[in-house]
Amino acid sequence: MKRIVLAIVMIVAGLGFVKAQDVQTSKAINVRFFSSASLEDIEASTQNGTSVITTSKNDFVFLVPIKSFSFKSSLMQEHFNENYMESDKYPDARFTGKVNEDIDWKKDGTYNVTVTGKLTVHGVDKDRTIPGTITVKNGVVSISAKFDIACKDHGIKIPSMLAEKVAEIVNVTVSGTYAPYVKK
Repeated sequence: MKRIVLAIVMIVAGLGFVKAQDVQTSKAINVRFFSSASLEDIEASTQNGTSVITTSKNDFVFLVPIKSFSFKSSLMQEHFNENYMESDKYPDARFTGKVNEDIDWKKDGTYNVTVTGKLTVHGVDKDRTIPGTITVKNGVVSISAKFDIACKDHGIKIPSMLAEKVAEIVNVTVSGTYAPYVKK
């Protein structure tokens, strides 16, 4: 996990010099998705996402291991990983983007923002602008966002015979709390 965080920091830093106070890391990004179809609701979550914010550049990077999602049913989890997400072939979902609004990262407040970048799911990149909230309180940064993902946008095929059980649109909720990156 440390290697993933370090790799993300290197990407965000653009292999250039970034001061530690400019980089915020989170090792526990919470991601939940919900799919509502006429016959069945499907819900899964993970707390194994990793994220880095480079505050001096307003850059964000998120990485979520697909196999870390847990479901209420082991059969749902198996179908999700093997039949839909092909998680052995596409092990991670990721988002790399930039906050569009100016944020005073040192001032307490709640900021409604949009983040524009590339969302990669199932090996397919999609340009996205995602609305969210950034909260700064006593130097601690936290984020939250809610958005939808269309399965077809990422090449995830839902067989017609399962259309009543698996929705084409998945609701995603993301949240996390960050701390200043400390090189070890």
